[in-house]
Amino acid sequence: MHDHEGVPQVHHYLCTRCGYCVLLCPQHVLEMTSRGPIVVHPERCGGCALCEDLCPEGAIDCEFEIVWDGDPGAHASGRRAS
Repeated sequence: MHDHEGVPQVHHYLCTRCGYCVLLCPQHVLEMTSRGPIVVHPERCGGCALCEDLCPEGAIDCEFEIVWDGDPGAHASGRRAS
């Protein structure tokens, strides 16, 4: 879909199109369509995951990777802890 880490991934089958994610994204990453929100500006996303936190249906995931400074080979992938 896109190569930008932390960018929201919308699960349209769960989305009710309430628009909170589009309205409240501080970087204006998402745009509402007839199908639901889509990522139109992935390069703007700062990975704050506000859209994920605000979604009442849990239809948005913001996956990320953690890399520790001391060991460039050490990393973990996952989702934000709830």
